[in-house]
Amino acid sequence: MSRARWAATVVAGLLVLSGCGSGASTDAPTRTVPASVDATKASPPAPVVPVAWPLTGVPTETVGERPAVAVKIENLPAARPQTGLDQADMVWEEVVEGGITRFVAVFHSQVPETVGPIRSVRPMDPSIFGPTAGVLVYSGGQPPFVAAVGDAGLQSIVHDEGDDGFFLKKGKRAPHNLYGTMADFLAQAEGDRKAPPAQFAHTRTQGQGTATVAGAPVALLDVRLTHSSRAQWQWGTAENAFLRSEGTTPAVSSEGERLSAANVVVLSVEMVNTKFVDPAGTPVPETKLVGTGEGLVASGGKQVAVTWSKDAVESPLVLTGPDGAPVLLEQGTTWVELVPRGSGSYAVS
Repeated sequence: MSRARWAATVVAGLLVLSGCGSGASTDAPTRTVPASVDATKASPPAPVVPVAWPLTGVPTETVGERPAVAVKIENLPAARPQTGLDQADMVWEEVVEGGITRFVAVFHSQVPETVGPIRSVRPMDPSIFGPTAGVLVYSGGQPPFVAAVGDAGLQSIVHDEGDDGFFLKKGKRAPHNLYGTMADFLAQAEGDRKAPPAQFAHTRTQGQGTATVAGAPVALLDVRLTHSSRAQWQWGTAENAFLRSEGTTPAVSSEGERLSAANVVVLSVEMVNTKFVDPAGTPVPETKLVGTGEGLVASGGKQVAVTWSKDAVESPLVLTGPDGAPVLLEQGTTWVELVPRGSGSYAVS
């Protein structure tokens, strides 16, 4: 090849290379992301939810698999002082016939040795205790009321049916002398009975309950359930709890412990007479809990108005505040007062 032709060929080649470098090249080097670096933003870690007793919100290392056990406990003057109420996670006070009240005392985080006096089932008990899917202990009851307990998915332990765990306490007159041993009741729980789900929402940080943070101060909560049944709850600063009185008489356990609550929930409820009567011919009332209504929650020396709702017998009761947000209770024992609309009342001071 001549020198002139060789030079022309070299120049042409350089021009081609120069043209290729001036555009986007498919052979451009690729930046490799190290395996230790995620090209996308990492998801935040899941929050750690502390373990707590489901019915009180009190922190614990583990929650036992035992079921909740509710016991029907009498509240006539002849029944006082009752045994075991001071160790209940929740206590519901309901109006029964004759203007008297009885308790549905729910035990889970604590198991007292004995409880009583134990009395019969009433038509609202499945709605009160049904969401726990636990064990209901009572002395007996009219067949439709007993059947309703099973229909709600609860297990019954009944004195009149010869179940174990009941005994007659010396020094007490009938019918105020029927007591029970909690260990025996738990031993009879069916194998598929597990720990209950939470029934109310509790704050994870003590002192941050809805009423405590946003409520108005309350020194005394006066609850008139009927013409003859009245409960008063006085805030005890030293005890950091509401202290119960029957009327104006301090309420204590059989061990002399003052009955108290971290939370008092007052619900205005519809009460109707059923077609059934007691042995004296008095109509048996029923508190209607499936529905909605007004009430209040007292915690931490404060109180706040609430709306309550319950979708079905087996559904938990839901509390919402004036802003529509869920109400958080303080950690600890809760007493629920079921106040009949119209005939009952409650006031704060």
